[in-house]
Amino acid sequence: MRDDWRECRGDAGHRRWAARVRSGMCRESLRVAARRCDRWRWGFWLMGLCLVFGLQQGVWAGDDAAAPRPNIVLIMSDDMGFSDIGCYGGEIDTPTLDRLAANGVRFSQFYNTGRCCPTRASLLTGLYPHQAGVGWMMADRGYPGYRGDLNRECVTIAEVLHRAGYATYMTGKWHVTKHIQPDGPKFNWPRQRGFERFYGTITGAGSFFDPGTLCRDNTNISPFADPEYRPKVFYYTDAIGDHAARFITEHERATPDRPYFLYVAFTAAHWPMHALPEDIEKYKGRYSNGYRPIREARFRRLKELGLIRPDWELSPQHGDWESFPHKEWEARCMEVYAAMIDRMDRNIGKIVEAIEQAGDLQNTLILFLQDNGGCQEGVGRKGNWKRPVAATLPKIPPEAIRLDVIPKQNRAGVPTLQGPHIMPGPEDTYIAYGINWANVSNTPFREYKHFVHEGGISTPLIAHWPAGIRRKGAIEHQPGHLIDIMATCVDVAGAEYPETYMGHRIQPMEGVSLVPAFNGEPLRRSEPLFWEHEGNRAVRDGKWKLVAKENRPWELYDMERDRTEMHDLSGEHPEIVQRLSAAWDRWARRARVLPLGAWRGKPKAKKPARRRSAKAAKAG
Repeated sequence: MRDDWRECRGDAGHRRWAARVRSGMCRESLRVAARRCDRWRWGFWLMGLCLVFGLQQGVWAGDDAAAPRPNIVLIMSDDMGFSDIGCYGGEIDTPTLDRLAANGVRFSQFYNTGRCCPTRASLLTGLYPHQAGVGWMMADRGYPGYRGDLNRECVTIAEVLHRAGYATYMTGKWHVTKHIQPDGPKFNWPRQRGFERFYGTITGAGSFFDPGTLCRDNTNISPFADPEYRPKVFYYTDAIGDHAARFITEHERATPDRPYFLYVAFTAAHWPMHALPEDIEKYKGRYSNGYRPIREARFRRLKELGLIRPDWELSPQHGDWESFPHKEWEARCMEVYAAMIDRMDRNIGKIVEAIEQAGDLQNTLILFLQDNGGCQEGVGRKGNWKRPVAATLPKIPPEAIRLDVIPKQNRAGVPTLQGPHIMPGPEDTYIAYGINWANVSNTPFREYKHFVHEGGISTPLIAHWPAGIRRKGAIEHQPGHLIDIMATCVDVAGAEYPETYMGHRIQPMEGVSLVPAFNGEPLRRSEPLFWEHEGNRAVRDGKWKLVAKENRPWELYDMERDRTEMHDLSGEHPEIVQRLSAAWDRWARRARVLPLGAWRGKPKAKKPARRRSAKAAKAG
């Protein structure tokens, strides 16, 4: 109690308590709040403060001033482009996401970091990925920014909100540690980084019918020997959605007065292209005319929706449909991809339904976003397999634990089938949809996953929170970034971001709260936004974006006139290039990005030079 009283003292303490009151953290009786301050005179002061802020803040939420802090549900999909979902111009059926968008806010310029695990590190910590130790993938490259593990100089959203009284749950893909072995270190697994319950996979990809590194809490499990979850057909997207809905239902049954934070990380639509037959059938024939018609239709729809300006150009088409030799197979790749997203949307629907059944939809902040742009990687697109293929390998028992990302076989002993003679979708296949369809997914932008041109880093962001967002169906054009999600959660939860945690000094948050933008107000951002991945680098400051591929010169674009990055203005504005490149250099030094190229591995130590002979030295 004395600590609570000390926290109240001084202007800073008053501001912290005011923030808590505004967020509804003061849900106890004022008499109890007064007792926490340990002196009645402070209690009376708090009563007055609550009354004042209740009158001032009750208006913006459209609810009682004493409304409880909101639940927060953060949903992320995997390897999807800017224009895949319906409310962002796509032809794929996503009624749940469309509904959330129609009753909330869509961001037209929200940014990720261009790759799976750096995005997750940034999202979870509110830092740039190198600051969290995950500047590249899950490998230790010998530099602080490239350890392949979340470091202890960062905290996760779950760690921060748990200290503020939130229950914390996660389902889906973790992918921020290099330790995946069942008997290995678990210090960076979800349960050890603030989540009370976890169901999902530790690694970055795998079969949707038999995923590797599947866990319940800290224990690896087989989907076919799990006593708690035995569907007729195991499909990972369903499992993620079912467990998320289950966590909500069980939370409401056990602790209905406690707010919760739920992080749902779907693996759809990351390769392999795996989907259920009935979902694939729904999209049969939809992509048989190739890339261009779909891409042009999306471009028109994006303009009609107001997500892009009508005078922007469409970036170049990749791939010639007429010359592609395996058209039926290529169309099937996109049919399966669409089926995966369709199924994910229905599972988001399960989560929304669970929230509605608990009566909490009004005061739950739901955020949906994606981890990077469409994926151009050609996994499984080569090979000479043709059906039928017999089970020629030893069977794998149902209870066996799998850890593989790209399995060599299924449990029945059938080798993993790849190549253009194998139709993607079934559990014995492992095929990606390829660069041509990724170009469609990223309409209207250039480039793909890995890169920091707009096609690699532009993601939808949907924010739905009826009690806290006045606008319905609005589009917000202010740029936002993954680093802003932590700040937003801290803001709406009335939480405090720590200076120290478990004995470690914590780096300050890099982002700003998006709450003002939810209601059309300016964001309080004082610094540009920055990127680096695999030597690809960028900085966005106002309307200007400076961007370059690895070992290539800087390009400069006016994002207001040319967000599709078609007209490089670096030659016309060398002074802007110099200013922004200098800003990027300062950030790179501060944010542990350097040495540039560290993602390739720590350079080998140079052998000491052989000592020159006295005769050679004398000769000079």
